[in-house]
Amino acid sequence: PVVVTGFGPFGEYSVNASWIAVQELEKMGLGEDVDLHVYEIPVEYQAVQRLIPALWKKHSPQLVVHVGLSGMATTVTLEKCGHNVGYRGLDNCHFCPGSECCIEGGPECIDSIIDMDAVCKRVSALGLDVTVTISEDAGRYLCDFTYYTSLYQSHGRSAFVHVPPLGKPYSAEQLGRALQAIIEEMLNVLEQSESNINCHNEH
Repeated sequence: PVVVTGFGPFGEYSVNASWIAVQELEKMGLGEDVDLHVYEIPVEYQAVQRLIPALWKKHSPQLVVHVGLSGMATTVTLEKCGHNVGYRGLDNCHFCPGSECCIEGGPECIDSIIDMDAVCKRVSALGLDVTVTISEDAGRYLCDFTYYTSLYQSHGRSAFVHVPPLGKPYSAEQLGRALQAIIEEMLNVLEQSESNINCHNEH
């Protein structure tokens, strides 16, 4: 199974492009071999702390991909890592973690085991009408918090994709198609890296 999450409304965004894009992806699917589950996550730290471990437990997924909205983004952005410290922004419940961190005593930053540069190159080579870029700073708000929580839980088997607001410049359908291509390539890259690990173990 593959789990893909988007976020609910927050601030000025009564419609969150990330959840709209994930719903488009759900319509398109990831092919017959992939069991896709999608979830909308509220923009609340405590909900994230509860939901992310529950999703891993329920589905034991091969991969979890979190999709979030960035008001500053103009491309579809693959995030390489999640950060533990620096959470000062209040969520929809006007809450922020007292410790300003995700996991007390956790590493400062956790990288995804997926090679995002490889995924970016492959997706860009498909010639979609969407530009895909790479980032190492998911923004120290709910997106980054969710990513770190998920990476910690999964030992790096998570990914995060930032999308721009709808129509700036991409439509819901374009974002859905881009997500489909990105996640298919992530699964390919994962399978390749795992078969490489197995080869090394046999010698």
